[in-house]
Amino acid sequence: MRRVTAARLRYCGLEALAEDVMTIVSELLTNAVLHSGTTEISLNLEVRDGFLRIVVIDGMPGHANASRKPVEDNAEAGRGLALVEALAKEHGGAWGTSDDGTETWCSLAVPDGDRP
Repeated sequence: MRRVTAARLRYCGLEALAEDVMTIVSELLTNAVLHSGTTEISLNLEVRDGFLRIVVIDGMPGHANASRKPVEDNAEAGRGLALVEALAKEHGGAWGTSDDGTETWCSLAVPDGDRP
C-alpha cells in the first residue's frame, strides 16, 4: 500500500507530503489489520478543499481514540496514533474516526504550491 500511496501522490503532484503520508497510511492500516478482526480493509485518498484526506475503512465498529493508552518509555509498540496525530497537526490537519467507528481518517493541508 505504501507503493500505491506514493504513486498516487506523485500522480497528484503531492510528493512533498509523501514521507509523512506513507507513515500515516502505514500506521492506520497496521491498526486496522491488528485490531479490527476483519479480512477486508480499504484505503481512500482524496484531495478536496485544500486538504488531502486519508481514510482507512475496516467496517468494524470501534473508536481508535477511545482505545489509546499511555505508553511506557521502553515499549516497542503503542505510539502509532500519537504519531498520526502529531503529523496531522504539523500539516494543519486532524485525525479521528467516523461516528460508527468503521473508518479512521486523517486530513493534511495541501501546501499552496502543490494544490492540484
